[in-house]
Amino acid sequence: MQQKHIDAGKTIQQRTGKTFYLATKFLPERVRHATHVLYGFFRIADEVVDDAEGVPPDRQRAELESLRAQALGETEPEGPVLEAFEELRREYDIADDEINSFVDAMQSDIETDRYETYDDLESYMRGSAAAVGVMMTAIMDPDEREVALPHAVKLGEAFQMTNFLRDVREDVVERDRIYLPQETLRSYGVSDAQIERLEYSDSFAAAMTAELKRTEELYREGVAGIRYLPEDCQLPVLLAAVLYAEHHTVIRSQEYDVLSREPSLSTTRKLRCLAKTRWHWHWSRDPDAVFRRVSAVPDRDRDRHEAGHGGRVPTQ
Repeated sequence: MQQKHIDAGKTIQQRTGKTFYLATKFLPERVRHATHVLYGFFRIADEVVDDAEGVPPDRQRAELESLRAQALGETEPEGPVLEAFEELRREYDIADDEINSFVDAMQSDIETDRYETYDDLESYMRGSAAAVGVMMTAIMDPDEREVALPHAVKLGEAFQMTNFLRDVREDVVERDRIYLPQETLRSYGVSDAQIERLEYSDSFAAAMTAELKRTEELYREGVAGIRYLPEDCQLPVLLAAVLYAEHHTVIRSQEYDVLSREPSLSTTRKLRCLAKTRWHWHWSRDPDAVFRRVSAVPDRDRDRHEAGHGGRVPTQ
């Protein structure tokens, strides 16, 4: 890949994915450069629908279909990121199915703004998050790829669920989307109208708590596969998991109120997570053990104990 192609993806990642970018800096060069390109492609496609105010749906679909054709090598790539992505696709044998799944998920964002069940949301994430995990695994090229892949899928879903939980306010205000499953909201007595009004309540906090716990199980399953990645990729992926999960600490500190203000990580908090993770990694090269020690995700045993005693789940 030419340096200008790498730099184009890197610039997009620095601008739109600061948390992931910090972890990416610790990847070996062969993977880091490819990650900049992958992220650049993902964001270009995502922004077709996320920054589409005033753009007719038909035009959004046409833009995504153009990106699909370029990414699959069916038409000439336009711009440095698409040129580099097409090169990556061939070099790492990224399956057409994964590219199609990703673009299909972006297409669904044009007409879908609510998800009835978690299974429905998971189907969406199979393209929007899991396909990303599969492509990242391809460029890391682990010896036991088939063993690593299911865990990569779960970790990709965990990252995206954290984004959904963090961005409830932004998604409903800017895009009229609610990613929290409707069945979860109903089970705690929360209506779409309440969220649209940014109306915080104990019931909303209880729904957030339930989805936070579900997401933390995804982290556990995802982190369990880091050991199957190449050794020089394990710490950066672990660091990404620790940083994303740290949003859960902020969400809890806000009493699950993500409607008044979006939870965010300060630079100091990110650097503290980085230092803690690297310190424990120095003494133990066990991703599971380090994640349990430093992340915001509680041990399963502690989680069950808290659930059995009511935990900190707000009353409805």
